[in-house]
Amino acid sequence: MYELADNLYNQTVGPDKPKFKLWTSAGILLTYKCPAACDFCYYRCNPKKGGLLAVEDALAAWESLIKLSGKSAKVHLTGGEPFLYWTHLAEILEKAQRLGLGSVDMIETNAFWADSKDLVIERVKYLDSHNVNKLKISYDPFHAEFVEYKKVKLLADTAAEILGGNRVMVRWQDYMEKDMDVMNMTEDQKIALFTESIKRHPCRFNGHAAGRLAEIFSDKDLTQISNKNCSGSFLSSKGVHIDPYGNVFCGTCSGIIIGNIRKIPLEEIWRTFNPSKLDVIGVLFREGPADSLLEKAVNHGYKKRRLYSGKCHLCTDLRQFFFDTGINGSTIGPQECYK
Repeated sequence: MYELADNLYNQTVGPDKPKFKLWTSAGILLTYKCPAACDFCYYRCNPKKGGLLAVEDALAAWESLIKLSGKSAKVHLTGGEPFLYWTHLAEILEKAQRLGLGSVDMIETNAFWADSKDLVIERVKYLDSHNVNKLKISYDPFHAEFVEYKKVKLLADTAAEILGGNRVMVRWQDYMEKDMDVMNMTEDQKIALFTESIKRHPCRFNGHAAGRLAEIFSDKDLTQISNKNCSGSFLSSKGVHIDPYGNVFCGTCSGIIIGNIRKIPLEEIWRTFNPSKLDVIGVLFREGPADSLLEKAVNHGYKKRRLYSGKCHLCTDLRQFFFDTGINGSTIGPQECYK
């Protein structure tokens, strides 16, 4: 297990300064492909996306997290939609069990596959016998646009019968009372429902959420976010996400690559990570997006918006501009997060 003092950034700051936290959690994205194309998806997943994380890479990331944080390590398997590749997912669980890697904190799904009770029972029992602690079902107005309520209800109820209610999570439970019938709504009705949902359950306006949702909630001019840097976001994050190509994102900052496990083991990425020294990340760390990063974009033709929903919206908008104009370097990527 590593100590905070093993990180290079932490070695450069005084004892009274905030330290870069140890990563204790890793969300492993098996794929960017998903039957849904939710308006708030941090990773812009949809049915046309691809990628599939190799079993060996998933296990290596899992082992690295254990090296980093020991018994505190928590792995969750997600996507995209991991159940699109059930055999692949099952192989990861099988080999992890054989290697003695411990339990999976949770597996996430939108329940698109829950066509029959027999199928649900078969798969949930497999998860239960392969060290999966919790099943997390993504359900809200955004997912309800693409996944039938009856499938979500069937999965939630049947899984609770097998695992117990404390091992089944629905995000968000308050939408499970009845079918919202989002599929049959007009666009105006959907937007009204989505807006109300964000008010009830706030999200970060990055990824797909930085599109029309962020515009609805844009109420801040640049002077209101100009003094907000991202040092706290990088330093305080205790987790990462690893995408199907091995790219590592800090916390939920999708589309900002801080390393790749196919090139460097995760524990070494953590040890050498110094956010203040990297290109785009360094600027965000020191200044936030509303200073020299914005100036660089404007110099290349970026048109400022009158209002933004916050610094995450501005940051995503700038990175999207850099990606679209080819000024992206190695930090801004991969393309699945931008197109």
